[in-house]
Formats: sequence, C-alpha cells, structure tokens
Amino acid sequence: RNKGIIYKVANTYCYDAADREDLMQEIILQVWGSLDRYNDEYKWSTWIYRIALNTSISFYRKNKTRKEKTVRLSSVIDVPSDREEGLADDDFILLRRFVRELKEIDRALILLHLEGLKSKEIAEIIDTTQTNVTTRISRIKKKLRLKFENHKNNEHGKE
Repeated sequence: RNKGIIYKVANTYCYDAADREDLMQEIILQVWGSLDRYNDEYKWSTWIYRIALNTSISFYRKNKTRKEKTVRLSSVIDVPSDREEGLADDDFILLRRFVRELKEIDRALILLHLEGLKSKEIAEIIDTTQTNVTTRISRIKKKLRLKFENHKNNEHGKE
C-alpha cells in the first residue's frame, strides 16, 4: 500500500536504476527491522516517509563518496536519457533535475510537499517545527522558480 512512498523517495535520491533498486531494498529492510519500534501516534505513511528519507540521505552520502572515486558509467557507454525512457514533459524533467541538485534535507522537504502532505505532517516526518517547514518550503520554491527562469532565459539567449 505504501510502496509508492518508497519508490518516490528512492527516485529523488538516486540517478540510476541500479542504485534506486539498492536503495529501495535498503529502505524495505530498515522498515522491516524497525517494525517493533513503530509508534502508532503517527500515521503509517508518516513513519515510512521518515525511515525512507533517513535511509536515503545516508545512502546518498555513502554513494556520493563512492561515485566520486569511480568512473561514471555514462562516460564509458551510452546510457538512455530521461527523454529516451519515454518521459516527454520538459518541465517535469527539469524539475526532477533541479530537485536532485538541492541539498538532501531540501530535497526531502520538497518531495513531501509535492506529494501533497501538510506542513504539520512534514514536520513530524523530518522532526522539526511546522514553521520551519513552511519557511524552508517557501525558500525552496523560490530557488526552483529562479532555476526555471534562468534556464528559460538561457534557452532564449541561444535562439
């Protein structure tokens, strides 16, 4: 029932399919291993988001260090781009790229916001105040808007 949460979080933190699969397995293991510590004061989805995000941030940091020391596969062979995988919406592709460029915690915040969660629930998931969530999401939105504007301006400058 909540596998979509795990997929969306993993997709936000991992660029390639193999890493995404590894991360999803790690998240599932963490959820399974934490079942005895589930606090029914929170919604099940809130608890899963919290585990998924914490696991993803740790995985991302470990993976980033490992990847800095290895050759990027796409530089050796042709790896299909998002467009070749059938994703046609340029704005969606840009949004995904811009979100991946954010700091880990900002990525988590905007993902939860885009999922339609209320700031109160987001605050519970990432263990902060509702005011902090609202303020940070506002700043992230401004950052993303600016990235879109800069991208559009750069595109018009090329024409």
